[in-house]
Amino acid sequence: MRSITISDITMKQSVGEGGFALSFREKIELAKLLDKLEVPVIETAPILSRRTDSLLIKSLASAVKGSTIAVPVSLTEADTVDLTWNALKEAVHPRLQVAAPVSTVQMEYLCHMKSAELLERVRTLVAAAKAVCPEVEFVAEDAGRSEKDFLREIIAAAVESGAGIITICDTAGTLMPEEFYDSVARAREDIPAAVRLGVLISNELSLADACAVAALRAGADEVKAAACGSFTVSLEKLVHILKVRGEDCGVTCAVRSTQLQRIVTQIRRMCETRRGKTSPFDSGVQDNAEGTVLTIHDDLSAVTKAVASIGYDLSEEDAVKVYEAFGRIASKKEQVGIRELDAIVASAALQVPPTYRVESYVINSGNVITATSHVRMEKGGVMLDGLAVGDGPIDASFLAIEQIVGHHYELDDFQIQAVTEGREAMGETVVRLRASGGKLYSGRGISTDIIGSSIRAYVSAVNKIVYEEGET
Repeated sequence: MRSITISDITMKQSVGEGGFALSFREKIELAKLLDKLEVPVIETAPILSRRTDSLLIKSLASAVKGSTIAVPVSLTEADTVDLTWNALKEAVHPRLQVAAPVSTVQMEYLCHMKSAELLERVRTLVAAAKAVCPEVEFVAEDAGRSEKDFLREIIAAAVESGAGIITICDTAGTLMPEEFYDSVARAREDIPAAVRLGVLISNELSLADACAVAALRAGADEVKAAACGSFTVSLEKLVHILKVRGEDCGVTCAVRSTQLQRIVTQIRRMCETRRGKTSPFDSGVQDNAEGTVLTIHDDLSAVTKAVASIGYDLSEEDAVKVYEAFGRIASKKEQVGIRELDAIVASAALQVPPTYRVESYVINSGNVITATSHVRMEKGGVMLDGLAVGDGPIDASFLAIEQIVGHHYELDDFQIQAVTEGREAMGETVVRLRASGGKLYSGRGISTDIIGSSIRAYVSAVNKIVYEEGET
C-alpha cells in the first residue's frame, strides 16, 4: 500500500479563485484545525505584504505542530527565497514551493517571460530554495495546456536543481478522468522514482474528485485538496473515497477520518459565515479560550510566553507591567485564564496619552431598521463626527470611528463579559486590532452600556496604534 499525501490549499486560494476572505486570526485557527486532523501539508499564499504576511507565516510555523507548512516563493523578486525562508524556517516541517505557469499563454501573460527565461529562472529558484530548505516542490501550473517537450524540459531542470516533489496542474479543469490518468502516467515515467509526483485539479467540470482518484491510480503521490470550497478536490470526499476504496487502488492516507466531518464542519462555519456587505469586519465574536491557565506560581517567562501565544509582541517594559498586574489578580484567585490575561494586557500594556477622546454617541437600532451610529470624538481640541450604518449597533459604531480616524484595522478579537451582577451590571469589552504591520493592540472599556464599553475599547486600541506608529 502506498501512503499518499493530501495537501490542503483552502487558505492559499484567493477570493477571486473561489477562496475565502479570512482574517489573520482565522487563518491561524484554520491551520490548527487541519493540524489536529493530521492533514500532511498545509499551504498558504506567497508573501505579498512583507511585514504582515511574514508575521502570518511565522505564526503558522509556531502554531502547527505536525503538518508541513508549504509557502511559495515569488518568480520575480530577487530576495524572495531568503525572505520566505526567514519567515518559515522555525516550522517543524517546512516546504518551499516554486510555482510557474508552463503553458505559452500564461507564461507570457502572467509573468512576461519567454520559455528559455522561465526555464532558467525556475532552475535558479529551485537551487536557491534547496540550499536552505530540505523540502522543495516545483508546481507546473496549467500543465494540461503546455507544450509536452517544454513541460518535460522544465520538470527535468527542477529535478536536477533539487526539487523533491513535482506537481502538475490541470488549471483549466477540462480534462476527463481517463485523459488526466494518461497525463499523470506520462509524467510519472518522466521523473525519477525517488521524486514524488503531485497533482492539482480545477473543479471546472465538477470532476476534480474523479480525476484525483485517476491520478492516484496512475502513480501520483500527492493530491492538493480543500477542506472548504468547490474550486478543487474536496478533502472530505477524497478521504472518504480512500477509506472505502483505497485498498482497491493500493493507496492509503494519514488523515484522521474519525474526526473529519466534525472538523471540516468547523472549518466551513469559519469560512462560510456570512459577512455583511457594508462591514469590513470578520465574522464577529469568536471563542479564543484555549486550555492555557496560569497561577500565582508562574514566573515572568511563563506569563510572557502565554501572552505571546495569543499574538502580542510586548516590549520588556510592558511585559513587566503585565506580569505585575497578573500577580495582583493571581494572588486573589487560583487560576487566570486566557481571556483574563487578554484583559490584563489591554489594561496594563502600552498605556498612552489619548489622541482621540469619545465625547458622545447616538445609536439607532431595531429589528425593522438598519442600525446607524453617530460618534463624536475630540482630537486636539477639534470635534470630529462619524456617521455610519452597519450590521448592528456595534458594527455601525466601529465603522463611524473608522470614518473619523480615516483607517481600517483588522478586528482580531472582540470580547464582552459582565464584571458585576444585577440589572445595572457593568460590562467589560476587550477589542484587539491588528495594525497594518501585523502587530496586535488591545483596548479595554467598561460601562453599564455594552455599546459604550465597545466604543471605548475600540478607541483605546486605536489610540495605542496611533501613538506607537505615528500618524501619516
